[in-house]
Amino acid sequence: MSACRDNLSASGAGEPIDRRSLLSGVKRVVVKVGSSVLASLDSGLDVRAVGRLVAQMAELHERGYELLLVSSGAVLAGMQRLGLREKPRDIPLRQAAAAIGQSRLMWLYEKLFGRQGCKVAQVLLTHDDLSNRRRYLNARNTLAVLLSHRVLPIVNENDTVVVEELKLGDNDNLSALVASLSEAELLVILSDIEGLCTADPHKDEKARLIPLVRNITPRIERLAGAASKDSLGSGGMITKLQAVSKAASFGIPTVIACARLENVLSRIVAGEEVGTLFLARSSRLASRKHWIAHALKPKGRLYLDAGAKEAILRQGRSLLASGIKGVEGGFERGEAVSCLGPQGEEFARGLVNYQAREIELIKGRRSKEIEAVLGYKYFDEIIHRDDLVLL
Repeated sequence: MSACRDNLSASGAGEPIDRRSLLSGVKRVVVKVGSSVLASLDSGLDVRAVGRLVAQMAELHERGYELLLVSSGAVLAGMQRLGLREKPRDIPLRQAAAAIGQSRLMWLYEKLFGRQGCKVAQVLLTHDDLSNRRRYLNARNTLAVLLSHRVLPIVNENDTVVVEELKLGDNDNLSALVASLSEAELLVILSDIEGLCTADPHKDEKARLIPLVRNITPRIERLAGAASKDSLGSGGMITKLQAVSKAASFGIPTVIACARLENVLSRIVAGEEVGTLFLARSSRLASRKHWIAHALKPKGRLYLDAGAKEAILRQGRSLLASGIKGVEGGFERGEAVSCLGPQGEEFARGLVNYQAREIELIKGRRSKEIEAVLGYKYFDEIIHRDDLVLL
């Protein structure tokens, strides 16, 4: 691929970015590495590739960095041991592959990090762990204690027991949630490509690297959509941009870079122009609102009129029943829902104060009418502003 830079780095106005200054104070880093880097169907785990990653992380650990690793590769390693040639669609078989591969992956990390004098811990998560606020805080506290004892957490989704409705989705998005959970200062996503490019570098030799992205615009999203999906992993550039967006909303910048570049991690934290740097948003979501926006899966949808959307977006108002035109889903009180505007576009998420069947009865009504319709009233607001997050 061409080593040329692309002027899309000018996306969003602003002064040139000095990476060295921006990353000079970074000490806590989440590193996510993809399946295509660590394993193959033919030979399973690539011990040399894992060894190169471990050596780099151990060197940074020795220098005082606090590191968390989100590692793919377990399912692929298990598939190789089972003699499978393609990803199983059958959930029990996929879970069996994960069980076999995860133990092998952790055994390898334990051995290689141990040689470098690093202590590691396995942390397996599901969406259920992060959607429950108490368990979310418990997970955050566990990571904080591990880091305070200079232990390097190795995080993965608990594919052995998880079912589709409890899945976090993919390790790109998991890495962003871990970055938020651990209050990291930088997210690094290592893959088999150089970063975000003007075209799919696997198909277009004229593709050029975009070194800096200030904002994820529709044009940037189209570029990600044109990139090919990794056949060995569960995502692609689209899921990486989703992770970038989640991290950015919590004030965390992200670098996407090629894992095979020599000393890539040291070069990134040193501020070298490696890969694509995605800047964080200037306004950071509070921890609880980040949890609502990104750790919870919406259980339904509320369709709002133009006035309600305007009041929420421009005036910072709560959502009232009068602005609701339609209800979709079977959600309960306290669950997360999506708020959609007149054109069907999702613009906010929040925690509802009423069940779906209750909202169906009071939609379009004034707050003072709720008690007359239902026979009781919890709150005037369907979603209070404190429980509402703009996307």
